Amino acid sequence: MKNKIIAIFVLALAFGCGKKEEPKPVVDAVPELEKVALTKEKLSTEMRVPAELTGMRQVDLFAKVASFVKELKVDIGSEVKQGQLLILLEAPEISSQQSAAESRLKSQEAVYLASKATYNRLLETSKVEGTVAKNDLDLAEARKNSDYAQFQAARASYNEVGNVRNYLQIRAPFSGIVTSRNVNLGAYVGPSSGALPLLSIQQQDKLRLSVFVPEQYSGYLKEGDKLTFNVKALPGQKFTAKIARMSGALDARLRSERVEMDVVNVGKKLLPGMVAEVVLPLNAPEATVVVPKTAVVTSSEGVYVLLVESGKTKRAQVTRGREFEDKVEIFGELPDNGEVVKIASEEIKDGTPVK
Repeated sequence: MKNKIIAIFVLALAFGCGKKEEPKPVVDAVPELEKVALTKEKLSTEMRVPAELTGMRQVDLFAKVASFVKELKVDIGSEVKQGQLLILLEAPEISSQQSAAESRLKSQEAVYLASKATYNRLLETSKVEGTVAKNDLDLAEARKNSDYAQFQAARASYNEVGNVRNYLQIRAPFSGIVTSRNVNLGAYVGPSSGALPLLSIQQQDKLRLSVFVPEQYSGYLKEGDKLTFNVKALPGQKFTAKIARMSGALDARLRSERVEMDVVNVGKKLLPGMVAEVVLPLNAPEATVVVPKTAVVTSSEGVYVLLVESGKTKRAQVTRGREFEDKVEIFGELPDNGEVVKIASEEIKDGTPVK
């Protein structure tokens, strides 16, 4: 019985070794790529950029004439009104020049009045025929006109010295606060006394907020838009301001547009020179094509998406726009109601079948 079982096993083994399996046909695997439709949305994003606060008006005051400081009526932090006397200067030689100019003016006035009286007498006398020669009357008139011109020149010289004397009074050109003082009593000042100003004044009840907006975002803003900002010195507080001016041109170095806002400084919490962080709202004027960030490929060949046309992929060059969370704007020649591969990569070539 044992020999019979062994014989059956040998026959079965021999029969199995002689049978060959037929090879199965190899079918190329089609990648399962998730697609997403091209949709248009109006993205509302924001960007934070640094800005600088400055006084609405600020000026450095210098001495126009060589003089000495006689009186100093203000100091750092003093609030001043427009036209208020700030510094009184002293220049003795100007007083002497004014006295001399006044004397010349009175002298020329007397000469003119005498020549005018002489001409008037001759004119009245000439009305009687044959009493005054025509030539004498013309000479008297010419003398009167010459003396009048000299009188006017003396008056102009006197006024000029008076104007120079007014420069000895340094007055506030507008209401504000004195932010710096670089002079003391008795100091010599003048046009060539140094580069530092006598005083600096800033208007602080109204400030100017300046921000440089990058080129690609300048088109989202317009005059009258309300913006919010904050400063590090006042954490937790937000301030608002409206766009008052836009330069309308890009800075050659920064490639950005200067935008200015007028800030009403209630309580004078904000100070000129503070660095602020401005929130720029970037609201699209019209709907744009938006896709997931994973659908955009950035490589050495450029920026593109993989369109799905007739079940196959096709690269389409695009330009990236704004980003918001997991979405990104794209611009390019894209078909309406088209589809793109949701998770694209460089390994996916043109013409790849999409299941």
